Amino acid sequence: MADGLNIPGVSDKYKTNDLVESLMEVERIPLKREESNLETYKKQQDAWRGVNQKMSSLRDSVKSLYSFENPFSNKLSFSSEEYAVTADAGREAEFGSFKIEVLQPAASDRFLSEEIDSDMQVAPGKYTYSVGEKKIDFNWKGGKLNDFVNALNRRGNDTIKASLIGVSANKKSLLIESLKTGKENRLVFENQALDFAKKTGMVSSAKSETITLKYSSLSAKTPETKDEIQQEKIPEISKSKVKANGNDITIEPRGGFELELPSSIRKSSSGKIEFSFTEKEVQEITEETVQTPKENLELPPPLSVTYEGISVFNNPSDSTLPPAQEQQEQKSKPVEISSSQVFFIKDSDGNEQPVDSKYFSKDSSGKTKVSVSISDFPNAQSLVVRNSNTGKEISMTAPLCFDEKKSLGFEPKNAISTAQDAKLKYEGITISRPTNDIDDIVPNVTLHVHEKTEKPANIKIEPDTESAKDAIITFVGKYNQAIAEMNILSINKPEIVSELDYLSSDEQDKAYERLGMFQGDFSLTNGKSSLQQIVSSNYRFSDDASVTMLSQIGVSTNASGGARGYSPSQMRGYLEVDEKKLDECLKSNLNQIKNIFGYDSDGDLIIDDGIGYKIDRQLTSWVQSGGIISSKTNSLETQIKNSNSKITRLQTQLDRKEADLKRKYANMEGTLNSLESQQSTMQNFSNQNNGRNR
Repeated sequence: MADGLNIPGVSDKYKTNDLVESLMEVERIPLKREESNLETYKKQQDAWRGVNQKMSSLRDSVKSLYSFENPFSNKLSFSSEEYAVTADAGREAEFGSFKIEVLQPAASDRFLSEEIDSDMQVAPGKYTYSVGEKKIDFNWKGGKLNDFVNALNRRGNDTIKASLIGVSANKKSLLIESLKTGKENRLVFENQALDFAKKTGMVSSAKSETITLKYSSLSAKTPETKDEIQQEKIPEISKSKVKANGNDITIEPRGGFELELPSSIRKSSSGKIEFSFTEKEVQEITEETVQTPKENLELPPPLSVTYEGISVFNNPSDSTLPPAQEQQEQKSKPVEISSSQVFFIKDSDGNEQPVDSKYFSKDSSGKTKVSVSISDFPNAQSLVVRNSNTGKEISMTAPLCFDEKKSLGFEPKNAISTAQDAKLKYEGITISRPTNDIDDIVPNVTLHVHEKTEKPANIKIEPDTESAKDAIITFVGKYNQAIAEMNILSINKPEIVSELDYLSSDEQDKAYERLGMFQGDFSLTNGKSSLQQIVSSNYRFSDDASVTMLSQIGVSTNASGGARGYSPSQMRGYLEVDEKKLDECLKSNLNQIKNIFGYDSDGDLIIDDGIGYKIDRQLTSWVQSGGIISSKTNSLETQIKNSNSKITRLQTQLDRKEADLKRKYANMEGTLNSLESQQSTMQNFSNQNNGRNR
């Protein structure tokens, strides 16, 4: 800027800007004070939120120690043959062990084709695949093998899957598999799918062979009588009480027969026997065995004596003999026999297994259909029909024997696996299930079958002490963090922070900023005292309880060693864990440890006492909506809003004040500049006059 040119408010010839700024600094003191207050309110609000976070975390931890899902009820399962069978134990499973023998795992049909050209074209048509009750049905317009596989997989969902296996550069094999295990979930090809499966060498035609076991007195044998109660007038089981009319067989009361199974069916892994039967009530044969009594048991009349015209008679006997008719009924009428078990499979060793109701189903005519898989009965030899009833007649159709795999008209040529149920032996009982995940054999235990066992697997159910220990240690950690935060905010001593060696450098710096922030707020001090009292109290949940305090399980303020006395940090209420002592207590007193964290004191089946319950109640009053912390933060929120409003108002006033000062000093500068200009003009005029005079 050229010398002598001054623009008021722009140039600062008279240092008016500095003067205005000095004056404004004084004016800004209330604003800075309020901004400092606002920053303090925000820090206090953040501090309370930090307390809320620590307390909420501790509350969640203690709730898990006494809630329904507490870790003390967790169970662990161990299998001696993990390659073959494993188990998952539910929370209600009983401790102990049991043996499981896996005879075979459940499997699904997985059929592989022969080698086919990679560029093979799949003919158009209607392709139908069935697995159990699920059916995949679609129309294919024709195209490449790869596209056909993708189309089938898009429709297969969780039922069927197809994949191509590269055999060589130009050859592939097609694998089609069922995604459901169990013998009832067989993979069936229909329509064009069957033709395609035959063309690719996946299956071949098979003639279904059905053998009817027709009854005749020559082919049948009389089965052994196996009554639980032997009665003289009940006839033995006999085939003479069996009548046959074509394929219909009638078994009268106390009738029975045994028919040997064809060897081709016995040897087949997919052999089946099917028949239907009905039952009807008939006259009890026990009524026919009652005979007319030959004589009744009666007492002789009372005796008497007469002497010199005087007769003396005995009183009648007070015998409790029933009337003659009742005597005969008690003596002659046998006990009626009623049994629902009529059909049995006999093995080569002569042992019989009942054909129970799981093989039964009702058909449309109301008859009961029986469908038995021979593979469920090892070493099956013959079918035994034994009508032990004394008042029931059985009518059945002649049993049909057939190979299930051949009954569809085809059989796989390259089966990787075939549909079958899992078979296990538990407590000497052979059990079959369609899946390998079985949860209805052992209560609250799910078995996972993988392979056949070489020897019976021993499954052990034990308490999960490790998860209980982890939960307790987590609780101690959360408790110490909450106590540390309360100490930092309520005590203004640097050692409060420095002794927390688990804090990072940044966390320590932030902790120092909060140190003693609420030193005069007694709510934190009282809250801390309440928590310390809860964890150090005695909880006698029963008269014979031996573990009633945390210190007894290795959790206390001096758990690491009493010989060296208390340290300052221990005096501040932090808990320590003696892991060795805790491990021992968890092994021997798990249920009692569970109870000191939460138990029902009045018998109403609701937990209402214990360390976990009381800490939960105490912390709820702090962290719940409308609780102590909520009230504190809401109060600070109001102060923050008021402070922001005040700052806005002060800032407006200061802006107006600064503008006014700048305007006034600009006017002053203008006046001074004008005076200086006049003075300069006068000086110049005077100088010019002086020059002329010389």
